[in-house]
Amino acid sequence: MSLADLPVAGLTRRRVALLLGSLVAAWVILLFAHQVGQASEASARADAMRTSNASLQADVAGLQSELALIQRQAYVEQQARAYRLGTPREIPFALADNAPSLPPDAPGSANVRLGAVTEQPSPLEQWIRLLFGPGGDSSNPAGSSKG
Repeated sequence: MSLADLPVAGLTRRRVALLLGSLVAAWVILLFAHQVGQASEASARADAMRTSNASLQADVAGLQSELALIQRQAYVEQQARAYRLGTPREIPFALADNAPSLPPDAPGSANVRLGAVTEQPSPLEQWIRLLFGPGGDSSNPAGSSKG
């Protein structure tokens, strides 16, 4: 009898084959899991790129419309006026830095231009305001107090 015939520490050919088979199966499973992880990362990157592309397309569209705007002759003339390059008949002016803001009902303001309905006082109320001043109460035209 030789030493090769004796199983060393309980290792038989069958157990060694099972051990090698399970190691190969574990290696294949790990490779497959790694591939699945890489595929999901690639899918996430592709989704991020699609979102980024949509955002970039919106930016490009905005920039193209701005380019079309600034290439219009009216815009160029308006910007030239800022450098006092208007026509000889134009009188350049600038508002002072501390100029007060316009009231909301000023001519040309958005409320007036957009057709916002403003409450117009009746002619009687206008006369009362004219005679007694703007402090009078419309329910008490003379502004007299009770008491």
